Amino acid sequence: MNELNRLDLYKQMVRIRQYEARILQEYHADKSPAWDIGAGLIPGEMHLSAGQEPAAVGVCAHLKKGDAITAPHRPHHFALAHGVDMNAMTAEIYGRLTGLSHGKGGHMHLFDPDNHFSCSGIIAQGYPVACGQAMAFKRQGTDHVAIAVAGEGAANQGAFHESLNLAALWNLPVVFVIEDNDWAISVPRSHSTANTSNADRALGYGMPGVRVEDNDVEAVFEAAGAAIARARNGDGPSLLEIHTLRLWGHFEGDAQAYRGADLDTVNDRDPIPRYAATLTELGDLTEDDVATIAAAADAEVDAAIEFATSSPEPTAADALDHVFA
Repeated sequence: MNELNRLDLYKQMVRIRQYEARILQEYHADKSPAWDIGAGLIPGEMHLSAGQEPAAVGVCAHLKKGDAITAPHRPHHFALAHGVDMNAMTAEIYGRLTGLSHGKGGHMHLFDPDNHFSCSGIIAQGYPVACGQAMAFKRQGTDHVAIAVAGEGAANQGAFHESLNLAALWNLPVVFVIEDNDWAISVPRSHSTANTSNADRALGYGMPGVRVEDNDVEAVFEAAGAAIARARNGDGPSLLEIHTLRLWGHFEGDAQAYRGADLDTVNDRDPIPRYAATLTELGDLTEDDVATIAAAADAEVDAAIEFATSSPEPTAADALDHVFA
């Protein structure tokens, strides 16, 4: 289990937030005055992870080169925390040839074999894939682990239950992570799920289950560290549910009328200023540090946007490259 480094956790959270804020700005820049989801330099849907940084940062702090992550349709925070190159990911989001998949995948289909990272727009799709990765790691005799990430709505999918059962049966080195942001698109979990903690479902499959409350990055760090160490040691899978927060809409353009009073307090629950206040009180962070860390993140993001927007777009002739015939 890695040693807690509070400043590193904070820096990574800020880096992710600054990236998402800039992508938000870039995405909306050329979609007015009339909203057109298919228009602009970044066409299509966009799902941003602002508010959910503690989940990615707390988990990925324990991962090493060779470990695998399968992420859901809201993937940027886990991609960046796991070491996916920001330039190549941004170019992919812009649909450029220098992107992770040469501009063919877009933001919901990021694939980085060098870092064993993938994501999908299909709910719970990554859970069976993570079992396959974990089985490969086990058969190869390595201590690598697979992390499967999905939202709380995915815990009601058949793939979720089938994957937990198989992982427990075969004692696979996989950690199942549920990001509970209270909303499965526009459906509150109270309208879709009978139990109050999906972590309780782990008992039915003979594995540990832990729920982390309050979107607390250090609590995530501790719980994830124990689960990942268990997997590395050959002791099998675990289920970790993180009660997190979606600051923005399910997708960009989502009016969020369904959230009601929940929206009135959402900014007060932002985990980054809360953690900054904690670190300041502990003496680990100063106002100058806050400004320096934000500036460094901004510079990295600026460079990634410049790389993406200056990269060539695919031509019609590129359509059949890098695909299976």
